[in-house]
Formats: sequence, structure tokens, C-alpha cells
Amino acid sequence: MDNRVPAVSMRNITKTFGPVVANDKVWLDIYRGEILALLGENGSGKTTLMNMLSGIYFPDEGSISIDGKEVVIRSPKDAFSLGIGMIHQHFKLVDVLSAAENIVLGLKDQGRLNMDKVNKQVKEICDAYGFDVDPSQKIYDMSVSQKQTVEIIKVLYRGADILILDEPTAVLTPQETEKLFAVLRNMRNAGKAIVIITHKMNEVEELSDRVAVLRHGQFIGDMLTKTTNAQEMTNMMVGHPVTLNIKRPEPVNPVKRIEVKNLTVRNVEGIVKLDDVSFTANGGEILGIAGISGCGQKELLEAIAGLQPTESGSICYINDDGTEEELIGKDPLDIAKLGVSLSFVPEDRLGMGLVGNMDLADNMMLRSFRKGRSIFTDRKSPKKLAETVVDELEVSTPGISTPVRRLSGGNVQKVLIGREIASAPTVLLTAYAVRGLDINSSYTIYDLINKQKAAGVAVIYVGEDLDVLLELADRILVLCGGKVSGIIPGRGAKKEDVGMMMTRLGGKEDNE
Repeated sequence: MDNRVPAVSMRNITKTFGPVVANDKVWLDIYRGEILALLGENGSGKTTLMNMLSGIYFPDEGSISIDGKEVVIRSPKDAFSLGIGMIHQHFKLVDVLSAAENIVLGLKDQGRLNMDKVNKQVKEICDAYGFDVDPSQKIYDMSVSQKQTVEIIKVLYRGADILILDEPTAVLTPQETEKLFAVLRNMRNAGKAIVIITHKMNEVEELSDRVAVLRHGQFIGDMLTKTTNAQEMTNMMVGHPVTLNIKRPEPVNPVKRIEVKNLTVRNVEGIVKLDDVSFTANGGEILGIAGISGCGQKELLEAIAGLQPTESGSICYINDDGTEEELIGKDPLDIAKLGVSLSFVPEDRLGMGLVGNMDLADNMMLRSFRKGRSIFTDRKSPKKLAETVVDELEVSTPGISTPVRRLSGGNVQKVLIGREIASAPTVLLTAYAVRGLDINSSYTIYDLINKQKAAGVAVIYVGEDLDVLLELADRILVLCGGKVSGIIPGRGAKKEDVGMMMTRLGGKEDNE
């Protein structure tokens, strides 16, 4: 396809983890002066392949060549020496150090480091590519996008000219995403080779020059981005045609179900996470919650679910007959005894939602074991539910007796959502329901959420993809610094406007 010598050539790369074949004889070329989008469903082997290039894993078979010369990469140190740097989803920074100190942390140097010199070099990198970061600023004072910038500069400072970014826009606002894209284009134009792993097809179309697709650990093909579209790329990832339309039926007879008034929440360090928050959530509609990471979304859902202590305010559940039940002060079991059905899909899937060492059937039983009237636990119903969830959500697992910790992140999410929806909630709280899911699985979840809406459930949906939020939600509540920046209709809302509301207080409010 290209007569240039690839910056990276991966040939017959195979990697197995026990009986699971993560990569199966994969061929992949990466060129300087281009942005390559690496696509595939959950468990297709994208991150595993890039982890071998960055020295985290070592291939069982195959070869890797850099600029036409075969190399051996046994560690991240080997990768750095070859000009390869990977920026992971979870940043590896020391909060109490400055940006410049983090950038040089771990580097060997003769004698004492000259931080003035380091600051100057960091500024030169920033000026060259359009980064906006203060080398002397402490990490704990930085936004998520600034921390990501430091991670990118860190690998550039070490001489990387082959960069791999795993889900780089997962927690960025639209404005921050545009800034990142501008920087990545500058880096591409300067001759860097850039690989992005992402599930966001609109970003693939906007940013990348070429796409490469993996399916079930195998390389399916690559193509120039300008010659393809989201539908074709998705079909290649999945192996069959997929419908890419998020339905948003009009709410039918919405009824007030949750009313939050003047809610204030502090975390264990005493920091205010929610400040005088008020809104209503209606049965038969989807209320989307937008905000940059850490703006109180998690605490809001946990407070409603009885998992988060509150400082002041009120959370009322409104019954069908109009009577109200105050939820504050009650634990999740007390809330359930009131007849209030709150299904909670948390941000931390294995930390809060499921038990990793338990199999699928036993994790289903966590929802139902208190309902038994006998001293013996009912194992038949959870087993049947597990089989239904595996079948309907296409969970990739050897069987329902498989421990959940052995499943990929996307399949863990399917199990959790399937269990929560099966509990027939009247209020469904979801935090990042499709985080880490491929596009096919994501649309399955959107469809399930819409079915809950149609059944009269009040859905509160916290999402990080604004494009999806604007298509799915009937109303959108925007949080900024723990305060309500505005509540706007989902239909007709503009991405840029919501992005601005996420980063500064003040906006239109519609409390219909």
C-alpha cells in the first residue's frame, strides 16, 4: 500500500494468555507522518498488540522491525531506546511534583539535574507542537487534559517519535479534545508516527489518516480514512452489518420519580463534591449528566443509591400515588425495603459492582439472595439469568462458571448491566455504562436503556461521550465544579455549548 519504509513493521505477532489467543499472526505497518487509528471490538487484541510494541508484553511468536531493522523489545526501557512511547488511559504521575519534575523523573543524568535547563527544554517542546502547560505547575493543581499533556511531553522529552495513545479523549471536554487533535496533527506534520486506540468513530474520521482493524485477535485489513466511513469500519470490526442509529423516542407520560433539592456532599477529605444541587428525574425519560471527570457525577449517583453520606439537602422518591419517601439517611437495604428499586451500574465495575473471584451465576445471585424464604439459597434462578444475559448481550465467556475476573472489561460491563436491568428497576442509575465497550456492544446497551425508558423507568445516565449524550438523553444536567451549570433539552443541544457549560458556571436552565 505504501512504498515508504515503515517506522514499525510487526510480522506474525502472536500472544496467548493460557488458552486465550489475544493476537494471532498479526501483520501491521506504522508510518511516520501519519495518524493510524487501531480499531476492534473488546477483546480483539488492540491494547495487547500495542503493549508488545511498548515493551509491556513480549510476543510468543513473530518479529518487530523499526525502520527496516529487526529489534527485540523486552521492556519499556527497550521501547524508549527505540523511540517508542505509550500514553495509557490511567496516568502515571506523582501529584506533589511539578510537570517538569514528573517529566524527568527516573532519568539518569550526570550530577544534579538543572531544572532551569529542564524547564527550558519542556517549553521548547510545548512551543514546537502547541502544548499549553506550565513546567513549574504541580500535578495536583492540573486538569485531566493538562495531566495528559504532561504524559505526552514526558515521552517526547525522552526522544519518542513513535507514539501510542490508548483512548486519549475518554475524559476530555470537546474543547480539550480539539486542542489535543491540533497538537497531534502538529506532531504528525513534524514526522512523528502516531497510533490511537479508540472506540469513537467520529474521532477516527476527523483525526486519523489510516485505519487498521483487528477482529478476534487477527488483522482484518487497513484502509485510508478518507476512502471509508463509520459504517464500513464498524462492519469490518464486527464481521457483519451493524445499525449505527441511537433511537430517542419521545417520553410517553413522564412522571416525577426522583426529586433532589439543595443537595450538598463532601468527600472523606472534606472537599465539597456537590454544592446545592437540585433537579428532578422523571419516569419514562433519560436524564443525562454531563461534566468533566471528578465534577461530582459519581457522588451524585452514590448519594441517590444510599452509598454516599450527604451533608445537607433532600432526595425524595415519589411513588405512583404521589406520596414521597425521603432517601437520605437510609442505606441501600432500607431503600429496597421501602419498595424503591434503584439499580446502580457503578463507575468501578469490579470494585463496587461485581466480585471478581465469583462466577457469573453467583454474581447474579448477589441481587437476589435476600429474597429467599428458605434457609437454602436459590441457585437455579441466578443461573438461568446468567445464561440469558450471556445469550442476549453476547458475552464472550467459556461458560457461566467462569470467574468474572477472567472476562475482558467490556464483557464484565455487559454482565453487570444485564444483572441490574433484570432486577426490574423503577430508577436506573448508570455511571459510564459503555466505558471501554466497542461500538457494537455500546449500541446494544443504548437499546437496553431505551427499553427501560419505554417501560417507564427513570434513567439517570452519566456518560463521557458527549455525542452519545446529545443523541440519547431527553434532558441534560450539566455539572461544573459540583454545581449545576444548567439543565437543557437533549434535542437540539449543541456539543460546543454543553462543553462550555462543563468548564464554567452559568447556563440556561430548563426544569420542565
